[in-house]
Amino acid sequence: MTIARRTLILSTLSLALATGFAHARDPKEIVIGTSAGPYADQIKLGIKPILEKQGYKVKLIEFNDYIQPNFALAEGSLDANVFQHIVYLKKFAAEHKLALTELVTVPTAPIAIYSKKHTTLNDVKEGTTVGLPNDPTNQARALVLLDQLGWIKLRAGFDAVRASEKDISVNLKKIKLLPLEAAQLPRSLGDTDYSFINGNYALASGLKLTDALIAEKISPNYINLVAVRTADKDKQFAKDLAAAYHSREFLDVTNKYFAGYSKTEYQQALQTAAK
Repeated sequence: MTIARRTLILSTLSLALATGFAHARDPKEIVIGTSAGPYADQIKLGIKPILEKQGYKVKLIEFNDYIQPNFALAEGSLDANVFQHIVYLKKFAAEHKLALTELVTVPTAPIAIYSKKHTTLNDVKEGTTVGLPNDPTNQARALVLLDQLGWIKLRAGFDAVRASEKDISVNLKKIKLLPLEAAQLPRSLGDTDYSFINGNYALASGLKLTDALIAEKISPNYINLVAVRTADKDKQFAKDLAAAYHSREFLDVTNKYFAGYSKTEYQQALQTAAK
């Protein structure tokens, strides 16, 4: 047997064993991956207690990047993850050929405009500095809101998901746009007049979502979600996890601890029914 063949066999065996161990857990244990911050807190405060009442053991693993949670889910180390929206999930799954799918949407912290120099958006004038994310997805969200505010005009037929500075046809208020890494935007508030800040970074920096001067009305494209392996979507643990998010108990937790978040359609329906 050649060294290459022996290495291939051993690698295949190791992968098979790893996969086997990943799926050999207690069927009443759910391992959920998420990013540190609000989505982890939603699970800790709202989802975990509901599932534990049903006999589940809930283990939470927090990641500090947006790459590993999907790979960990696909190979079976996780049963679900919560950190991304549908645009990112579909793109990542397609690029890496992963069989992952949306299970349920979750309350989402919106991208919003904050300022330490102004208490109103009416102070905008020529030369006003506006910080915004430099990554394509979040920059598009910021530009759409600027268009809605009438600070810029985007070209006819622009794609709201892929809008970039190239799509600005008129800078109506003659503002100065300063693209920055999304995580750096809270620190930019000392230098800019206004800055767009993603909800998770705003909260991590000590800002309150209710401090925002205006927040986006989140498009369905950017509502965060719980993802699972496609093969697991109809399994009992997935149904119970989705039901926990749909519950009145979780809505109460959302109202108490997550003010300023965009509620999901099912939560809005629950609130309407309660009235």
